[in-house]
Amino acid sequence: IEFSTQVLKCDPSSISFASDYPIISSPDTSRALDIAAHHLRDLSQTVVFPTETVYGLGASAQSTQATSKIFSTKGRPPDNPLIVHVSSLTMLRTLLPLGYNLSRAYEVLIKHFWPGPLTLLFPRNADIIPTIVTANQPSVAIRMPSHPVARALIASSNLPLAAPSANSSGKPSPTRVEHVLRDLDGKVPIILDGGACDIGLESTVVDGLQADGNIRILRPGGITVEEIERVLRQEMHDCAQIPKVLNAPTTPGMKYRHYSPSVPVTLICTSSSPPQGTNPLAVSAFLESLVNTHDEVKIGVMAPSDSKLWGFLVPKEGLHWRRYDLGPSSDPSVTAHRLFDGLLTLEKEGVHLILIEEVKEDREGLAIMNRVRKAAGDSV
Repeated sequence: IEFSTQVLKCDPSSISFASDYPIISSPDTSRALDIAAHHLRDLSQTVVFPTETVYGLGASAQSTQATSKIFSTKGRPPDNPLIVHVSSLTMLRTLLPLGYNLSRAYEVLIKHFWPGPLTLLFPRNADIIPTIVTANQPSVAIRMPSHPVARALIASSNLPLAAPSANSSGKPSPTRVEHVLRDLDGKVPIILDGGACDIGLESTVVDGLQADGNIRILRPGGITVEEIERVLRQEMHDCAQIPKVLNAPTTPGMKYRHYSPSVPVTLICTSSSPPQGTNPLAVSAFLESLVNTHDEVKIGVMAPSDSKLWGFLVPKEGLHWRRYDLGPSSDPSVTAHRLFDGLLTLEKEGVHLILIEEVKEDREGLAIMNRVRKAAGDSV
């Protein structure tokens, strides 16, 4: 199905919440949300909306018919489950099995990180959530976004929304409306424009359902391991055992390639030790090898602003550099915010190859390198 895609502006600053309900001061934003809610609730259609992480492609999580349109629009494999988005704890409780009680660890994480970029696994209520959402898994991933437009849309439609990133499957996630339009224009009826996403990487996915009570990070993201460890220590110091936070990336969609633009991506390793039996290359020799003497070559480079790599990008006949600054190496949150925009911006500029320099894997760096490794076809 082809649509004449409507882009409707929403002003996040015009939305506030009284308890679970949105109060909207802008008539244009209120009208846009009403139109989008109508498409979701009454027409069983998809709607693209902003979150604090990336733009999402949403549909009713309670409808197999509606949710199936997410998979067909994205070309998403059916064994890759979706995250369900709620606007309140009241809505969360309607999705959980009767009699299910939150663990102490989940209470702590919800207290500190909801609304926000943290997804938690819960037992699936088979009467509410269809199997298409969970890819036949016994658990369902749920989060409460903090972006005012996302939360207001969910509350206005009174529907939990299944919503992966609003891009063709395998492509970099969109953090601006122009990213969505280049990919999905004509494939979705409504896009709510709430401006650039603040965080720029998807949510952290946590499994706290295992018998040992530990917290497993299935996907690193907007909430860091260090932050999770800190609040658990802070709030559960009186418990016999504080849950361990384990890095265990095992989400079902991991077997698929993600975050890849239409041009090759190479990871440049400038600080980690080379694999055993591998000799590192001199930077100058590697860059020299990229030059094709017969054609003009445009190469995009993504690196921290204080990287030594910039000093090697000297002008050369037939070779054109396109630079994309990822911010200071001391602040990986800036790199996280700029990562997907960099990939999509350089792709739009028509480069033949994108080089990304590695960053240290602490704080947001863990999530950054998780995405970069999936985007890169090779590493040097």
